[in-house]
Amino acid sequence: MRLAIERKSVKVYPDSKRVIARFFFNGEDRALEVIRKVLEFSDEKVFSLISPILQEYSKRHRNITKILTRHCKKLKKQFVTLNVDYNDLKEYKQLLIGAYFTHEYSIESAAFFNPSIVDDPDQTDLVEGEKRVIISFRAVGEGHISSIVFRRALFDANNNIHVLPVGNYVDEAEVVKNAIYVKKLFLKKAAYAQIDASVLEEIEPLLDDKFEYTSLSNIIKDSKTLHKDNPQRIVEFNKVLWLSDTFHTISFSKDTDISDRVIFPISEFERKGIEDARFVKFTKDDGSTVYYATYTAFDGALIIPKLVQTTDFYEFKVIPLYGEGAQNKNLALFPRKINGKYVMMSRIDGWNNYLMFSDKINVWENPILLQEPKFCWELVQIGNCGSPIETEKGWLVITHGVGPMRRYCIGAVLLDLEDPTKEIGHLIEPLIIPNNDEREGYVPNVVYSCGSIVNNGELIIPYGLSDWSSSFATVNLELLLNKLIEDKESLKNQ
Repeated sequence: MRLAIERKSVKVYPDSKRVIARFFFNGEDRALEVIRKVLEFSDEKVFSLISPILQEYSKRHRNITKILTRHCKKLKKQFVTLNVDYNDLKEYKQLLIGAYFTHEYSIESAAFFNPSIVDDPDQTDLVEGEKRVIISFRAVGEGHISSIVFRRALFDANNNIHVLPVGNYVDEAEVVKNAIYVKKLFLKKAAYAQIDASVLEEIEPLLDDKFEYTSLSNIIKDSKTLHKDNPQRIVEFNKVLWLSDTFHTISFSKDTDISDRVIFPISEFERKGIEDARFVKFTKDDGSTVYYATYTAFDGALIIPKLVQTTDFYEFKVIPLYGEGAQNKNLALFPRKINGKYVMMSRIDGWNNYLMFSDKINVWENPILLQEPKFCWELVQIGNCGSPIETEKGWLVITHGVGPMRRYCIGAVLLDLEDPTKEIGHLIEPLIIPNNDEREGYVPNVVYSCGSIVNNGELIIPYGLSDWSSSFATVNLELLLNKLIEDKESLKNQ
């Protein structure tokens, strides 16, 4: 007999009005021609064109003049080609040129799904039983490009869920390239990224054991000059820089609401999307907390798992993950160390669940097989649905399984607190199966989550509905834990 699950009536839908202003470049020749023509415009014509644009789009973006100026500055190479000094351009002409190289992108136009959930850092002014949370979502727009977006929600004492209204604007973060790279790890990741080995051999002796982005950029620039007649090799050198872009710190303005912030693909290695962030509130050895998230960067062919770190959801440090176990999708970090080690779940072969232990949060080797598909509803593949949750009876891991007709269901297992390689509980039947109201969407017959939370004795599971929208379900935590152990015992007796 399956556990009773309460599906909440609250649903979160994609909103096509949520737009960001992105840089638009349609090829070198066309860019040069557009710039030439705008440079020929009189000051009066420039003003007559840019003035209504600023009036219209200032209602849709927080600081449209700043955005257009930034996009104009991206064309400095083209200005050099045209023998134009960028600093001599009048402000309105800069803005108009920037407008020709800007387009709006609707980040949620296609889908809004696969949520994860953590405590909000701010729990002030609440009454007993209430909890303020931050929910991350995978938002999908034109071209199936995924980004990470956020909502704030409030649980009341009865676990009724109130998702707060969104802000008026959506903002991309500033990108700050201030990483220090460790040569050994960087080159190892470059090898995983299938960058030409001879290119890596060429730059290796030129790099210090630890180096900054600027020094790498200068080395790559010199190397590209030496191989200027070899376009294929130039591409490989560019890939090294693209990989370095996967290390970065991004920050948002302090006057943005959490719903205003979008983490959009930045590097070439994630140009096709940032998928399925799994956020977790991590407790350090000294008792302080930090938020981590694993996510999948996708360039259309290659998958690179990455780690995000933040304390306030304004500034995020992003680094790639290394090692034999940092492959494929579905990495989920435990919320604290166990026996002095970081612990991570993974699915390196795309089929089974694995467990890894590490002294370093970004290096994951020696994955241990934890679970294989066991039941008919999960024979195609299994995986986690977010970071494990610590309970008095063990580590609660919400899972997913794929069965006939590629139907995704949500299940659960329980792992030993001191030795999570030991499974002590396992549901025989899934917790959540897509019902008739949930099976239609961008990808039919899918329910999927990237993280759950406990409040007032219940497990609250935010989950995606057929890769289109999101909703919530709750289950009594004590009944769930008892059922996990009971089902595990019944399996032993079969």
